[in-house]
Amino acid sequence: MADHDIEAARDIDALVFDVLGTLVDDVAGIRAGIGELTTDAARAERLYALWQEHTDTEQRRMMAGQRPYLPADALDVETAGVVAAAAGFDDDVATVAALAHAAHALDPFPDSVAGLDRLARRFPLIALSNAGRAELLGITVRAGLRWHLALSTEEARTFKPDPPAYELALAAVGRPPERVLMVAAHAWDLRGARSLGMRTAYVRREGREEPTPEDRFDFVATDLTDLADRLLG
Repeated sequence: MADHDIEAARDIDALVFDVLGTLVDDVAGIRAGIGELTTDAARAERLYALWQEHTDTEQRRMMAGQRPYLPADALDVETAGVVAAAAGFDDDVATVAALAHAAHALDPFPDSVAGLDRLARRFPLIALSNAGRAELLGITVRAGLRWHLALSTEEARTFKPDPPAYELALAAVGRPPERVLMVAAHAWDLRGARSLGMRTAYVRREGREEPTPEDRFDFVATDLTDLADRLLG
């Protein structure tokens, strides 16, 4: 571990983790559900893109006040309905329910559980997820993730990267933002945290948004094992 990492880690009092895509494989879960709708690879890819587009668009509309807030669990059901209809399963309640469930039945990345266990020996660990409260509980239990506190942005009736989402974690930690490290595999999430003065750690996950050349993070890690090595020495 570099001397810079050693010094930087001494100034950190708590870690805040993104969950979907950083610790559990949301992409694999959604793709598995879509795989039950079609065996055509190109069609499945279009349906997955539709899922992402609808979710992202509607979250942005809610954050902008263009539609009433809807918890993530309910938005997943709405999105599943849109995707199922596009796949030819109009008004098929069972198909929609199965697809929405697949978006919640997520497995951890191979390094997630052991990495959290190591980090929990030194730091308070807080989950901060766009998943709804019930969804976050289910994901935590299924994946065996270790937290000292789990927060859903549902508590603030918004989604990351809206600033009130990060303020939930900062209020819970009770420490200055510069002493709190946000860990995520999404550069947009870390930009949101940095806008409030939080420290940032980017964890690489295949298929997730790559940072731009302008992005600057306090730590860049290949996975959670690497991050634990950097923070713990």
